Amino acid sequence: MTDQKRINIDAIGKVVLRKSNRAKYLAIRIKPNEGVIVTIPKRASYKEGEFFVTNKKDWILKHLTKIKKIEDEQILFDENTQFKTKEHKLVISKNNIEKTKIIITNSEIVVEYPSSQDVHSELIQSEIKLGITSALRIEAKKHMPRRVEELSYLFNLPYNRLFLKNLKSRWGSCSVRNNINLNIHLMRLPEEIIDYVILHELVHTFHKNHGKRFWAKLDIVIPGSKSLDKQLKKYSPNYF
Repeated sequence: MTDQKRINIDAIGKVVLRKSNRAKYLAIRIKPNEGVIVTIPKRASYKEGEFFVTNKKDWILKHLTKIKKIEDEQILFDENTQFKTKEHKLVISKNNIEKTKIIITNSEIVVEYPSSQDVHSELIQSEIKLGITSALRIEAKKHMPRRVEELSYLFNLPYNRLFLKNLKSRWGSCSVRNNINLNIHLMRLPEEIIDYVILHELVHTFHKNHGKRFWAKLDIVIPGSKSLDKQLKKYSPNYF
């Protein structure tokens, strides 16, 4: 289990100090909906982590402003929201019920919430996201294994196992054992971008880093890979 401590620092607010056996240096990470997380080597103390944050206060405040802007731009779902996945359309309605109901049909994500609740409340937003996540998982399980198998066979890029996950900060990854992890939120993206992510991770079965040999191999299997990589950056895996 990871050892961690939560503290509050003036002007910054909540900061998570997290100890890591693998960390060699103190490091700060700031991401939307996660806040400020400081990774501390196991040998270092929480006090050192707090001192590190204090010294980096100006840098943190500058980046917190950018992160706040990103968070503010994140979508709030309601009856007027136009949201679609590959196969499902989101339909939200208020009803005279006591508890939120989520029904996933072949073509819709139906969310009915109590008329006594505010649709923009944290509770209802959380339940709407749960419905969307469930639909994305259904679609990913239906389409991803077959497409990964097809591309693996077509380009002779064998892998070990495939895992579909609700990842917050990345579209995919390839482990040292050549297990491929793919984000179910890929089902929101165009087909060519999905194929790019799959092939990106499959090429990692041969080249584990992003060196010249990796990009050369990737450009063979999917020409214009750098351009597709730029297109991918227009989308955020942390949609919620």
